Amino acid sequence: MRMVPISLCRPGMKLAKRIYSDDGIVLLAEGVELTPAMIRRLSNSPIHFLYIEDARTEGIVIPDMLSEETQRQSMQAIRMAFREYVDQPARRKSVTYPYVGRSIRQSMHMILDELGSNKDAMIMLMNMHTVDHYLYTHSLNVCVYTALLGIANGYDQDQLMTLGIGSMLHDIGKTQISMQVLLKPGALTKSEYEEMKRHAERGFDLLRDEPNIPLIAAHCAYQHHERLNGSGYPRGLKGDEIHEYAKLIGIVDSYDAMTSHRIYKKAMLPHEAVEVLYTGSESLYDTEMLKLFRDKVAIYPIGVTVKLNTGQSAVVVDINSAVAHRPIVRVITDEVGEDLSVPYEMDLSKQLNILIDSVELGGLDNNSLPA
Repeated sequence: MRMVPISLCRPGMKLAKRIYSDDGIVLLAEGVELTPAMIRRLSNSPIHFLYIEDARTEGIVIPDMLSEETQRQSMQAIRMAFREYVDQPARRKSVTYPYVGRSIRQSMHMILDELGSNKDAMIMLMNMHTVDHYLYTHSLNVCVYTALLGIANGYDQDQLMTLGIGSMLHDIGKTQISMQVLLKPGALTKSEYEEMKRHAERGFDLLRDEPNIPLIAAHCAYQHHERLNGSGYPRGLKGDEIHEYAKLIGIVDSYDAMTSHRIYKKAMLPHEAVEVLYTGSESLYDTEMLKLFRDKVAIYPIGVTVKLNTGQSAVVVDINSAVAHRPIVRVITDEVGEDLSVPYEMDLSKQLNILIDSVELGGLDNNSLPA
């Protein structure tokens, strides 16, 4: 299978991974041939690429960071938590929702159990293949990515639980933002942007007294938009005034936003997003945390098509965790772009004279597209 952006999907292509509704029901199964109507619907969903069957990439398996069951239950917990707080602009302090914290904790136990079983796991693009609300999928993405960084940084289980809860609920304050602003397809006006910025403080207010939610997790919601140089919000905190969990979440939150497709902007590829993050090293983001993040990100995800400096096209087959920028690839064309009758694999960590020049968005030429 291979990854193909929705924009390059064509009728007749076959799905290699199923797609779910926001309630966990299978909408499209593996092997289904895409129709024009399906592609149009998916183009308006949070899904920005599909896994497509392709004879040239037979045998390439793109692993999920979480099992389908853990993804389903985690998304259900996130939806419940966010929907519980929707449209409560003046929440009474006496009202709490202890079952929300319990549900989030149960999900975090499942997530940490799965992530902890593979210490060498890399941060892969999370594409839940659900037509769920962006805010829910973003929350799970940020949680999983941040938890992996916490594991890599040597946090213990209590620290990972607090970090995970804080990252899963970092955007809970957006439940207090008007839907007109939250779902606006274009650029926000100055007043709309000021309203959007209030989600950090409102998230803190929602979580600070909530049973089963650590106070530090509430501060993660409060501080995840603060930046080292004081340019962030809501309080303009600087340096060590920002909790280290919030610093990590701030990096991951920005990364997932950049690599997610939205109505008003195209998704960046992982290596592009990492480059953007590095422009803010020491001014916006902690340099050591950026290094930790860079070393854990699969900047060329399995299944993506790349162009080599030889002129050949190849599909990423596996990641070399020690040198993530030099993956194992399957070469599928020659130097002039003609399909090879027998594709072959190459480990770029051992072929140092061969480099990745660019990522081909889709990588299917006209001859490869189904009629």
